[in-house]
Amino acid sequence: MTTHLDPLLHDASVLRLVQIAVSEDLGSGDVTSEAIIEPSWMARATLVAKQAGVICGLPVAALVFRTVDPDVAWEPLVEEGAQVEGHTPIAYVYGAARSLLAAERTALNFLQRMSGVATLTRQYVEAVAGTTARILDTRKTIPAWRLLDKYACRIGGAHNHRIGLFDMVLIKDNHIAAAGSIEAAIEAVRPLWEEGTVRIEIEVQSTEQLKRALAVGNFHRIMLDNFPLDLLRQAVEMVAGRYETEASGGVTLATVRAIAETGVDFISVGALTHSAPALDISMDIAIARR
Repeated sequence: MTTHLDPLLHDASVLRLVQIAVSEDLGSGDVTSEAIIEPSWMARATLVAKQAGVICGLPVAALVFRTVDPDVAWEPLVEEGAQVEGHTPIAYVYGAARSLLAAERTALNFLQRMSGVATLTRQYVEAVAGTTARILDTRKTIPAWRLLDKYACRIGGAHNHRIGLFDMVLIKDNHIAAAGSIEAAIEAVRPLWEEGTVRIEIEVQSTEQLKRALAVGNFHRIMLDNFPLDLLRQAVEMVAGRYETEASGGVTLATVRAIAETGVDFISVGALTHSAPALDISMDIAIARR
């Protein structure tokens, strides 16, 4: 069975992150395993999802094992993004027993975090099924985990918002305050609008701000930040399909369906990455003494 590997997982920052994580845990060596386990002993380990969820991060876990020991063999038992029930084997790992134990915690840390994000994301995506709204992630990610957190959101069925400050203009309240007005802030990014090199979004916090932004134009999407449902529905009607609309602020599983039913195009959810609980995944090992 092959496992889908997103091109972003080849990114140098992800490779460095895995190397840092392995070094952080292993340091000068696994003193416990080296004292108990002979170098010649081989083993097969089974990674088991102990609770129901969406499995994500299998390629990263495989990379962890191979970073510790290039001779380790990895066999995924489910596809990346698979929805599994509790107590489901998700991968086998074969190799030197010392190597498997040295990589265990780090590999599980990646798998549990990424599967937790993908699982929570899937719940939000399913909550808005049947509407036209699409779930977006945010930049509220673990530092240095940005690509992995956003990858996990995609595996869960969400769409990525901007990766960082470099790939999209997002005029927020502090930018508006610095520029002096919504009109001035939009005018300041006019050269980027005319170049057409990046997408432009503006955040508004009231229907009055929305009216002023609509009067200027020259953007692609408007973020309706912390709008109550009645005003959110009114705002979508005011935009009338001229621009993409995004609802943001305090979105929960209990509220996301009602937000989607206002007709917004996108709903950004910080909780996908700042509040996702880790999925419970363990590793069981069987050692063959030689």
